[in-house]
Amino acid sequence: MKYLKLPNDKVRRLTFYLAMEEHAAQLLKDNKSIDELFFTWRVRPTVIFGRNQLIDSEVNVAYCKEHGIEYYRRKSGGGCVYADMDNLMFSYITRSDDVTTTFARYTHAIVAMLKDLGLDASDTSRNDIMVEGRKVSGNAFYHLPGVSIVHGTMLYDTNMENMLRAITPSATKLDSKGVKSVKSHITTLNRYLTMSIEEFEQHAHSTLCDGEIMLGDSDIAAIKHIERTYLTPEFILGNNPRCNMERTGRLDGVGEFHISLELNHNIIRDINIAGDFFLLGDIDSITSRLKGCQFTETEIEKALSDLNISRVIMNLAQEQLLNLLFANKNLEL
Repeated sequence: MKYLKLPNDKVRRLTFYLAMEEHAAQLLKDNKSIDELFFTWRVRPTVIFGRNQLIDSEVNVAYCKEHGIEYYRRKSGGGCVYADMDNLMFSYITRSDDVTTTFARYTHAIVAMLKDLGLDASDTSRNDIMVEGRKVSGNAFYHLPGVSIVHGTMLYDTNMENMLRAITPSATKLDSKGVKSVKSHITTLNRYLTMSIEEFEQHAHSTLCDGEIMLGDSDIAAIKHIERTYLTPEFILGNNPRCNMERTGRLDGVGEFHISLELNHNIIRDINIAGDFFLLGDIDSITSRLKGCQFTETEIEKALSDLNISRVIMNLAQEQLLNLLFANKNLEL
């Protein structure tokens, strides 16, 4: 694996690093001799929320504005996280179409890197990395043609007050993890390590990578061009259709769902599926089949009959989606 290095240590906007991941994906496509790239980064206080999340449900926008905390949407799925200069962000880009296997390979490598430091580290079946049973890293992924990207936090330390107040995880999400507060569920590496964050970052580089690639001015220009796609109000605010019916629930091993529907004479005129689930494909392949469909279990099942829904949303079964739409209650399946 090669470390992707910027020409200086300037602290940049979080969206620059997300765009840098996409640029790295293109580098892999252009250079067949490289299969994996990795880089770490730090940002000023920022909230980042998943591609399919509702900003009003996940981000305390008023608190962020009052305290100078930036907030952006990413193109991967998963949940909302807070980052600042006291914790690290990891990005892993690999030449692979098998997102699930790639994700597992990445989390196993990070766990092994932490164990090299004597930490009692483990990974969960979904997206968290734990130390002594408490979360130290949350991760998400997305797929581009021929390339998979995994990125996530690594809590060396953080401003806990900002973390607790800038994001607004639902009670359903907390209850599903068996905790009553975010604070009781997470930990930070500085509780277990005597090294500085810079020393830990160097340990990650040397353990995971066997060389580096230095980016140049043309790379920076290309990254800034991609970054523009993250900065439009339409992308940041997302799709919030008119609705007269909502369904919410959390599916074990899949994620949290918030489905908004606009019905007219029991016909689905618009539908938005939001949540912290992981996308493996285009969610429009689900919603496009349902628009114009009669809102009955039989008709929706028929509309989705030719679609392997688990290839769109990781671990989701058609029966689970139908139960969520028609049970009209919060679910823990």
